[in-house]
Formats: sequence, structure tokens, C-alpha cells
Amino acid sequence: MAKLLLGKDVAEALNARIASRAEALVKKGITPTLAIIRCGEDPSQLSYERGALKRAETTGVTVRTEVLPGETGKEELLAKIKELGTDPMVHGILLLRPLPSHLRPFEHEICNAVPPEKDVDCMTDLSNAGVYTGSPIGFPPCTPQAVMEFFDYYHIDLKGKDVVVIGRSLVVGRPVAMMAMARHATVTICHTRTADVPFHTRQADIIITSAGVLNSLTAGYVREGQIVIDVAINWDPAKKEGKGGIAGDAAFDEVAEKAEAVTPVPGGVGAVTTSVLMEHVVSAAERQNGELID
Repeated sequence: MAKLLLGKDVAEALNARIASRAEALVKKGITPTLAIIRCGEDPSQLSYERGALKRAETTGVTVRTEVLPGETGKEELLAKIKELGTDPMVHGILLLRPLPSHLRPFEHEICNAVPPEKDVDCMTDLSNAGVYTGSPIGFPPCTPQAVMEFFDYYHIDLKGKDVVVIGRSLVVGRPVAMMAMARHATVTICHTRTADVPFHTRQADIIITSAGVLNSLTAGYVREGQIVIDVAINWDPAKKEGKGGIAGDAAFDEVAEKAEAVTPVPGGVGAVTTSVLMEHVVSAAERQNGELID
């Protein structure tokens, strides 16, 4: 049976480091502050917001919630982003998405209105460029960074390893591939047009799956000795005695029988993402106040 790589353990260690850094900033008169912009009352966004507020309280980060009506227009939203972007007391900005339907045609423009130095979840083109160039422009997406936190916590060295990433989205697949390459892994990205995904995954030392397809990673995709990082969040109607529940891409029982180590869903990577968000806010505060800290 595979070793479980638990997000709770990773998050606790990360939270302790964040809290220490936040305390050091506060002693210098700097309160690391995140502004969350929400348009409307989407239940999933409210749930994420509650989780972020709880994590912020644990780590010493202050959160300002800016709630706009669901019918807010583009110009009003851009004005709010500009206001927060020029506020020296705000160090990070998170725009909850998806935006209301009438704003989605303008989403690229709206996201890129966030100053990259305050873009703590890689919403802007410049933050994405930073991931691809390895430059400290903005911050990487929280979920790929959470994967890196797992590798650090469990002392998994990527140097020289063969890593297969399933999925090529800008949210997880592509950035996590770039971040693994930055650690000297040899990376293969598989996607919906890959002819033989199991052939590639069976060659890997580490599989990172973010396909978003329930039970798509079965025993036939893995071999003994591999590490499987399941990033996906899917709805499984068969869980919890027919009441349903969240699950990853992996057919967990099958994969856990063969793999050396695996992240569960829930309880894996998702448990670390809000901690990474807070770490980005603290890092942004440190960068923006470098002269005061030095």
C-alpha cells in the first residue's frame, strides 16, 4: 500500500513559517494584507473565501474583503482594482473567479489590471511570464506551488527524475511542468491529444495528474515505485454511501496498491493551496517593503 502524502502535514509546517515571517513584518510596522474581490454571492466563492479567512487568521495575514454586486460593470470593477493596486497598505490582490457572465468577455483585460507585484495567484500575463522565465515577476499559481511544497516537505528531489504531467492548462499543467523543470526534472506533458498516455506515465518516476476526469488514472497507468500527485478535484457520486463527495483523477484504491506514495483527494494538494496564497501575500509584503526590512 502506498504511503499517503498528507496535505495537513505540509500545511502545518508551511503555516508555521509564514506566521513567523508575518510576525517579523508586524514588528517593523508592516501588516501583510490581502484584498479579496468578489462580485456577487457565488456559493463556491463564498466557501473559498471562508477557507482563506481561516488560513489568514492562522498565519497572521490580514484580509480585506471587497464585495461588489453581481451586476457590477467592467469599469466599476477596474476602478476597484486600480484603487487596491495603488493602496500601499494592500500587498496582495485576489480576484475570485469565475466572474459573472457579463464580465467574462473582458476577463483577460480585468485580470491584467492587477499589478503583477500584487498578483498572488498568477492572474496576469506578467506573472505567467515569471513562471516561464524563472523571474520574480508576480507569483506562480497557488496549486502548482502547493505541489512544490509537497516535494520540499517530503524531501523528494526532482533532479534527474522523469516527471509526467497530465493536463496542459495555464492554471496547473503548464506552470507545474515549468516549475518541475526549474528543479532539473525531465518533463513530459500529456493531454487529450496524446496518443498513448499510459505508455508515458508508466515510464515516469513521478506522475502529476490534473486532467479533471474522475477515475482517469487507473492501475494500468502506473507501475510500482512511482509517486503520484493528484491535483484534480472531481465530484464522485459513488462516495460516502451514495451521497457523493470529491475525488481526484486517480482510481485511488487501484493506484495506491502499486504506487510508492500518493496524495489523497480530499486531504492532499488542495489542503495546502490557501497556505501558499498566504505565503505569497507575506512575500509580496516583504518585496514591497524591502527598504524597511533591510
